[in-house]
Amino acid sequence: MGTETPNITVETREKTGSRYSDRLRRAGRLPAVIYGKGQDPIHVSVDEHEMLEALHQGAHVVDISVDGKGSDKCLVKDLQFGWLGDNLIHLDMTRVDLNEIVTINLPVTLAGTAKLASAAGAVLEVIRREIEVTCKVSDIPGEIKYDITDMDEVLTIGDLPLPDGVTPVLELDKHICHVTLVHQEEAEGEETDVNADDAQPEVITKAKEEEDASEEG
Repeated sequence: MGTETPNITVETREKTGSRYSDRLRRAGRLPAVIYGKGQDPIHVSVDEHEMLEALHQGAHVVDISVDGKGSDKCLVKDLQFGWLGDNLIHLDMTRVDLNEIVTINLPVTLAGTAKLASAAGAVLEVIRREIEVTCKVSDIPGEIKYDITDMDEVLTIGDLPLPDGVTPVLELDKHICHVTLVHQEEAEGEETDVNADDAQPEVITKAKEEEDASEEG
């Protein structure tokens, strides 16, 4: 895996419900549920700081010990955030084996500044900051990094340096980001009804060709 698997001890909780969950969070603990391997779901609580630190380090799989007994590798399956979207309030985990094939959302980190975006009227639009992939639990990378400094007008999923054994769910031609030209009418506030995912961006090269054709005419 891309990062070392953190070891985290959780505590079982007999009570559920919003009031009890709020009490846990005020005490610095997050409510969670562990599923999988044919066992009944276990309602637990986990130290908020410890779990957030593991997640921020890119961990998708953690070694979970329930009440200090034994240890299971668990995949973090679902994160629930508060209504402002900036605080984690609950998580679901499922027991997994290292050779098990799983589907996860993998963060994509874009480094550098696209040179093409420095042209007049050019804007870098980021369509996806994560992609869905399938791979063995043992092959899960922490994140995917890509330097966009010298990128072409479009960066697609197929351009990403995915490790062996990691397969994207979406088509390879789907955009991660692209450089577009801001039209005058859009700059003045005119709304457009174009899906950013499916639209073909008016890239700098195209604009240059049209400009050259106009000068020749």
